[in-house]
Amino acid sequence: MSDFQKYIQRYLDQIPSENWIEEMKKTGDKTTDIYSKLTEEQSHFAYAEGKWTLKELLLHLSDTERVFQYRILAFARGEQAELPGFDENGYAEQSFANERSLESLLEEYKLVRKSSQILVENLNPKALHNTGKANGNEISVETIGKLIVGHNYHHLNIIEERYLPGLQDVQ
Repeated sequence: MSDFQKYIQRYLDQIPSENWIEEMKKTGDKTTDIYSKLTEEQSHFAYAEGKWTLKELLLHLSDTERVFQYRILAFARGEQAELPGFDENGYAEQSFANERSLESLLEEYKLVRKSSQILVENLNPKALHNTGKANGNEISVETIGKLIVGHNYHHLNIIEERYLPGLQDVQ
């Protein structure tokens, strides 16, 4: 197994069932539920120095999903050009998420997720097997769709383990 395969496997292992399209809806609902219960003040919480705030994390989910959406679209349509990678920390630094309202970030997340669901639900099943190269690695459309789900579950686990326990002291 290559380093890239090991890297993505940690996300794929997060998906609790074979029906990743249904899991996409579940992770969206769970993320929305958690963030809907936060106050604006709580959304500025980071569990440690140098870690993203909950707002930055939510926008990271939207940004990453948009990158994955583009890769799905491109490869499903037969794109042959290699697509670039992206620096998640650079994106977060330039996101200015903490200057936005939690409500606007959550609305954006919900719309991005709905867009992902529509995209993958309407792909021709044959297109799921199409592959392309992104960030120097060959990957299939289906695997990218699963990465949207697994990546979201990965961050939900971090939220539940590291962020939510620390919110007790934040109004």
